Amino acid sequence: MVDSAPPPTAAPEAEPRRRAAPRAAGLLAAVGALLLVLVASVAVGAKQIPLDQVWHGLFHYTGNETDVVVRDVRVPRTLLGLLVGAALGLAGTVMQALTRNPLADPGLFGINAGAAAAVVSGISFLGVSSLTGYVWLAFLGAAAVSVVVYALGGSRGATPVRLALAGTAVTAALNGYVFSVQLLDTAALDRMRFWTVGSLASANSTVVTQVAPFIVAGVLLALTLARPLNALALGDDQARALGTRLTATRVLALAAVTLLCGAATAACGPVIFVGLMVPHVVRVFTGPDMRWILPYAAVLAPVLLLGSDIAGRVVVRPSELQVGIVTALLGGPLFIHLVRRRRMARL
Repeated sequence: MVDSAPPPTAAPEAEPRRRAAPRAAGLLAAVGALLLVLVASVAVGAKQIPLDQVWHGLFHYTGNETDVVVRDVRVPRTLLGLLVGAALGLAGTVMQALTRNPLADPGLFGINAGAAAAVVSGISFLGVSSLTGYVWLAFLGAAAVSVVVYALGGSRGATPVRLALAGTAVTAALNGYVFSVQLLDTAALDRMRFWTVGSLASANSTVVTQVAPFIVAGVLLALTLARPLNALALGDDQARALGTRLTATRVLALAAVTLLCGAATAACGPVIFVGLMVPHVVRVFTGPDMRWILPYAAVLAPVLLLGSDIAGRVVVRPSELQVGIVTALLGGPLFIHLVRRRRMARL
């Protein structure tokens, strides 16, 4: 009797490769969607411009009115939306992983409010009017609120619920402060009113070049934290057993969030819900692996932000609806849906 050979089986390393293939294909599709939105952001606006004139403004600039709108207004606005979207998407993803709280968001944890309060204070009381001043004030405010929320949440004994409650309380207090300053300082009100709702309308090449280094540094730092954040998802004891340096990981994660949110908030004001919505959409395709969630979030968050900006420019032509308002209208129902889910109610 001849022994039959066992059927061939796939190599152990082949299974992860098979799982990675759909994720890689999805990431390529997301990049394609981002390219389409980038093109649409340059071609579509409150002022209707034929495509041939858009092309002329991009590649045959002569300085006429249409060329100025395309190259000097829409292109910087699109680039800023790309940078800010990636920053907010990654910041929200890192916050959710760091706190193991699926409802975590820089806006909900008070970081955006801290940056906004610092910038508004600088505008009203210190006479700050340059973007460079806004950036450093936003960093200071974001860092200070991060420390305050972490302390109020219990420091090393912090839990997701306590951090969420502390962030909500701090956000409410700071928002009240910002509104009070606006009411009391009517001279600065016009300068602050569009900024505080979140807007890309003031974008220009100077804004882009000044915030780009901070956002790029934050993006690179966030992407390098994928493996430590995966370990943190297993719990502190398991992460420590795997060799993860918990304190260093948390400090670097907060530094990444501060860089990303500080620069994004300084450039266009506090835009909420982008960092909350995108990670939840991404996990449908990637699962819980941060090595895939972070790149997906960096690509899809600008799609959401620029798509919202395009919608705001189109729906109320010839005026504009600020992007922060559009993202709030989209994010509110999603947040309610997340809170009502059974597993969120038990958080």
